[in-house]
Amino acid sequence: MADPRYVSPSTGRPVRAVLFDTFGTVVDWRTGVASAAREFVSRHDLSLDAESFADEWRAQYQPAMEQVRTRGRDFILLDVLHRENLDEVLRAHELDPAGFDEAELAELARCWRYLPPWPDSVTGIAALRRHYIVGPLSNGHTALLLDMAKAYDLPWDLVLGSDIGRAYKPDPVAYRTPAQILGIDPGEVMLVAAHNGDLQGARDAGLATAFVARPTEHGPGQTRDLTATSDWDAVADSITSLAVQLHS
Repeated sequence: MADPRYVSPSTGRPVRAVLFDTFGTVVDWRTGVASAAREFVSRHDLSLDAESFADEWRAQYQPAMEQVRTRGRDFILLDVLHRENLDEVLRAHELDPAGFDEAELAELARCWRYLPPWPDSVTGIAALRRHYIVGPLSNGHTALLLDMAKAYDLPWDLVLGSDIGRAYKPDPVAYRTPAQILGIDPGEVMLVAAHNGDLQGARDAGLATAFVARPTEHGPGQTRDLTATSDWDAVADSITSLAVQLHS
């Protein structure tokens, strides 16, 4: 019987594990965070736009991780960074975080654990799981990713968060740690992402790559990552269509 696994043109190896960037690729972070922000804003009668609040909070994401990537700060869980970043957004709107109940702010920050998947995510991942190991390759840590999976029935085979390798993408350690734990070559791992920069990091670390377009991740006015900007191994408009490509 022929091996059903896809052979990566870039690595020359059959793909054994298809792993996913999570925020933006598997889940719709903007809708989920804006929903939680809307409740918070309404509860405190604040004149803030929930979608803009979500965008501003997300804008703190890369700078916060860069402090870890450049070794200026020890590895710290994304939950902690999200909570710290929330304070930054509040201060930018001249709101003192100390003026709110800490338990409420901590709960708001945990909204990043419970983000809704895109409509094709669960069925697409399930289709890929028939032939490949599937799981997240995310900057989220294991507890966060498990909560997300349980909340929305994401059908992962395994969950290895950033706390396992103690590195944030695009550090090569972040990309290579899952392969090491699975006992396979990095070239037998495919990263699926909606972000060209993430895929470049994966390619540089020796992984196969697949681009899935999420043209509304940043809202209706999105201008980046609308299309693939390099010759990634596979390009698709959904995870379900990617599953067809990898098994055709």
